[in-house]
Amino acid sequence: MSVDPGTTAGFAVIVAAMALAAYLTRIAGFFLMSFVAVTPRVEAWLKALPLAIMGSILAPIALHGGPAEYAGFAATIAVFLWRRNDILAAVAGMAAVALMRALLGS
Repeated sequence: MSVDPGTTAGFAVIVAAMALAAYLTRIAGFFLMSFVAVTPRVEAWLKALPLAIMGSILAPIALHGGPAEYAGFAATIAVFLWRRNDILAAVAGMAAVALMRALLGS
């Protein structure tokens, strides 16, 4: 079976499949965690997991990035240290990258 993403129906099937995959991923975490006793060590691991995931996503960008990406990292770190809000820091980093790319034309 092949799905043509160039058609409306094909696009809808692809979006529905991606939504189902995202939902199953989220629900599987809740299901699997029902079998795990939440000890202080597991709780510390769960609290550190988002930062570890962000680090694994951002490390290649940091290694191969340019001035815009470095400005984004600097803005993210500065806003996080200033406000202690990770969402606000991420938005500031994205804004800094967008602004630098607009200014540098890249």
